[in-house]
Amino acid sequence: MSDLLKKMLRDMLLARAFEERAAEEYTQGNIGGFLHLYPGEEAVGVGVLHAAEPADYIVSTYREHVHALVRGVPPGAVMAELFGRKGGCSGGMGGSMHLFDRERRFMGGYAIVGETFPVAIGIAYAIALRELPEAVICFFGDGAVNQGTFHESLNMAALWKLPVLFVCENNHYQIGTEIHRHSAVAEVYKRACAYRMPARRIDGMDVLAVHQASREALAQVRAGNGPQLLEFETYRFRGHSMADSGNYRPRVEVRAYEDKGDPLDVAMAEAGMDYPAAARQSGDHIGRLAEQLGRDGHLSAEGLAAMKVEVADTVAKAVAFAADSPQPVMADAEAALDCNRNREVLI
Repeated sequence: MSDLLKKMLRDMLLARAFEERAAEEYTQGNIGGFLHLYPGEEAVGVGVLHAAEPADYIVSTYREHVHALVRGVPPGAVMAELFGRKGGCSGGMGGSMHLFDRERRFMGGYAIVGETFPVAIGIAYAIALRELPEAVICFFGDGAVNQGTFHESLNMAALWKLPVLFVCENNHYQIGTEIHRHSAVAEVYKRACAYRMPARRIDGMDVLAVHQASREALAQVRAGNGPQLLEFETYRFRGHSMADSGNYRPRVEVRAYEDKGDPLDVAMAEAGMDYPAAARQSGDHIGRLAEQLGRDGHLSAEGLAAMKVEVADTVAKAVAFAADSPQPVMADAEAALDCNRNREVLI
């Protein structure tokens, strides 16, 4: 168990460092287009995906960098995709919102809100037809629950008992609109009862609670008991995207979530680290887990410091790989189109 906790801590630290560096590269003009970052929500992606099996399929949203990293997509391939370079996991032609890795069954991030649902149940239907012991994990945000695809897909998944775990990352805001302003039922998990689908609401800032709930739900899904829905209450420390200052949120609200649990910078100070101010989004789940591991004797201050150094080096190497990777050319785009010119099935 201690090894698992250390792996989850390392993945959360990598997630935070990677995303903060991506923000820096965006401001320097190395990343174009939209960039939706994940700081504050790391416990959800890490907890859920550490409960997944290699044979499971992952369908994600446009805020999917961390999902890809935890799934095992190399950091260099993710960063190169953000840079729009040929070494990216989508050949530099997908960008931030369209990461894809067939080998790891990471079936893409999708820019259209609600697009994940029909993709997920399509894959799950194929699994059910083949009677395979696999599952689909479908991530979505609270802003997607009023899309028609949400209700249509939950109905079909429940009717056909498809092996899908629906994961709602409820960060309370649909861009700048709080959920209680756009949803008559703000408790997302309650909506699943209309389809007789088991559902729970979990503290999404507690990686251990996330992991345990995900393991339990996936066990039911793989046992052939039909789909499940988990709503994880979380919070993004940044705006909706790099184009959003997030000034519609009261500063006291943001600080309340940042300070939930034990501060990350306290854990860094205990380890003798001078953590960059840009990444000192204090509070939340990362510092809480780091302190718990130290308190239980599973991770020394020296071990934590070494973990931070390794993470920093990993991110630096990812940026270097991205910067050195060539730009895709028109021939690359033509080759990608040509492979499906006769409408053959790709997956």
